[in-house]
Amino acid sequence: MPDSERRATRPAAAAPSLPPEVEKVVARWNPQGAALLAAMRAGGGAATVSLIGPDDANTTLLRTELARFEPHIDLSDPMPDRGAAVEQTSPVGSVPHTIALVLLDAGNTLGTGTLDLLRRLRAEDIRILLAMNAIHAYGDWRSVHRHNQELLTAHGYDDLEILPVSAKLAAAARVTDDASLLDRSGLTALHAALTSAATGTPGDGRFAAVTARVLTDTRRRIIGQVEKLRSATEVDRWREERATLLAGRDGGRASVMAALRGQLHLARVDLMTEVGSQVRSLHVTARAELDRLRPKALGDYPEHLQHSVTELTGAVDQKIDRRLAVLVDRLDGATGLPQLRHDPAPRVGPEPEPRHRGVEDHLMVALGASAGVGLGRLLVAPLALVPALDFASIPVTLLLGALVAWWVVRARRQVADRAHVRQWVADALVNVKAQLEQRVATGLVESETELAAQVVRASAARILETDRRVAELESRIRRAGSEQPGQLAACKRDVDTLDQQLRPVDPD
Repeated sequence: MPDSERRATRPAAAAPSLPPEVEKVVARWNPQGAALLAAMRAGGGAATVSLIGPDDANTTLLRTELARFEPHIDLSDPMPDRGAAVEQTSPVGSVPHTIALVLLDAGNTLGTGTLDLLRRLRAEDIRILLAMNAIHAYGDWRSVHRHNQELLTAHGYDDLEILPVSAKLAAAARVTDDASLLDRSGLTALHAALTSAATGTPGDGRFAAVTARVLTDTRRRIIGQVEKLRSATEVDRWREERATLLAGRDGGRASVMAALRGQLHLARVDLMTEVGSQVRSLHVTARAELDRLRPKALGDYPEHLQHSVTELTGAVDQKIDRRLAVLVDRLDGATGLPQLRHDPAPRVGPEPEPRHRGVEDHLMVALGASAGVGLGRLLVAPLALVPALDFASIPVTLLLGALVAWWVVRARRQVADRAHVRQWVADALVNVKAQLEQRVATGLVESETELAAQVVRASAARILETDRRVAELESRIRRAGSEQPGQLAACKRDVDTLDQQLRPVDPD
């Protein structure tokens, strides 16, 4: 019969127990070690565990780190958890031991293949241990672990607990000699569970060695705490953190407010320049349109200009909103875009008054009549050579003079009306520019008020949080100063208790 089978079949000897005060010290300072000792006392199963999981670097590292623990647990070579691990017809032949350690992926939830594997293992009365390996590589492993545990409960495996482990963290803890990091890696808990399920008879001398190692590790943890208390490194760190918090107690309000004022001033300059450019472009467009406009359509042009001003106002409002959105994104403490009050678009003013006739119009009548008479006399000059037609040329000359005078006066009136409307457009756009600039200034002032209020509220919340944290640190510092002598005395008593227990079991 193989040695492993003989160890599995012979009855387990009673493991010696530690004094209650020693067990209390170990449980207080080294919970994982206490669990290991409890597992050793309750042990007596198989000496080898079947390992079901992927044959990759994480599994290899897990086996390597577990091999450093005492008592040593033999793990079989990794077997895949799908298809080849447990056959439907003969699962015992694929899993030769009565205990199986199934490794789960920390990045994926349980699938139907793994659940079917657990069902077949349970049907063959094989004890199952579940471990979620490589938790260091997945930031959301906790949610995956919680979901997998819910799936196990839903399928009737509520007695199975998934142990999150990371062999990489255990290796880092071994290099840095960090006991807390080793506890967070989960390997000590996994080793305790494996020991409880798979350890051999504790009466073969291994229990004493493991007990000595646990007591020594506990003593080292207490000594480390004593050194930390005496050096007051944690208290110094608290003092530095308190000084840093007090230095920035205003929550960065001054710097944020300065940045807000600077950004708003820059936005005001840019938007004013943009408004001036847009109004000048509209003026140039209006002059070109007036030059091409028919005389009869001059009366409808104020309405067309009002429509253009309304469109320009909408474009200016959009530019203000976009500029404020960029400012809010860059501003620390701003919680939302200010809600500006958009007034109606500026009015271009009353329509141009009718042009009043002046001396220029009378002068143009005289000049037009004179030019017309002269042109008429030139045209009828050949008729003067015929004496019978000499008197007939006078009416023709007067008629031509009247026609030319009417044409000149009409042309002069159209030119004057166009110039009158052009001057009215220039005056109206000056007023529109002033109103748009006032619109920009008002919007920025309202935004500054609202954004400043947001910054004040955010900084006030940070100040409250800073005061709370400072008060907490000061309480810790005072408590550490008052409790340090008592803690040192308690640590010394625990060390003395362990030393009394280590003397008879220490091989030296």
